[in-house]
Amino acid sequence: MSTPHAAPDQSARTSGFVRTTNVLMAICLGVMALSVFVNVVLRYGFGSGVAASEELSRLLFVWMVFIGATAAYPAGEHMAFTSLVGLLQRHPLALTLVTALIRVLVLLACVLLGRGAWQQIVVGLDSYSVVLAYPTALLPLPAFLCSLSIGAMALWELIQRAPLDLGHTAEVE
Repeated sequence: MSTPHAAPDQSARTSGFVRTTNVLMAICLGVMALSVFVNVVLRYGFGSGVAASEELSRLLFVWMVFIGATAAYPAGEHMAFTSLVGLLQRHPLALTLVTALIRVLVLLACVLLGRGAWQQIVVGLDSYSVVLAYPTALLPLPAFLCSLSIGAMALWELIQRAPLDLGHTAEVE
């Protein structure tokens, strides 16, 4: 029997994280939709548009995608080879090794993504967007933050030797 205090604490942290990411993504989507809607109405209704609408939408879309990718990792919602995991359920040692290998590959991908994003951030510090004049380093920044977040979660799972949580059951035929 598990302790009654362990699960609610983890659940509260997870639900707080999920709630925060959902709110951030909703804000990005809402501002994008409003910006594009206003621009379409002005362009077709009055013959003029808001030049900043496209830049703002692009920036918010990039942020929304990487916030969503970060939120999807702990929920097990990224692509997974569930049939392989299902086949290895009867072989605990092999499953442990494959799980460790998967986490190491995730860490490697995070290092590569983070390194590339950091290089783009450095390049973008001295340049600014044409219309809104924000530093173009804001475009690769969410990729860098996403790689740090997912990398930290994967490293923690690797250290804890946590089993793969795919968010669903594996089906093997």
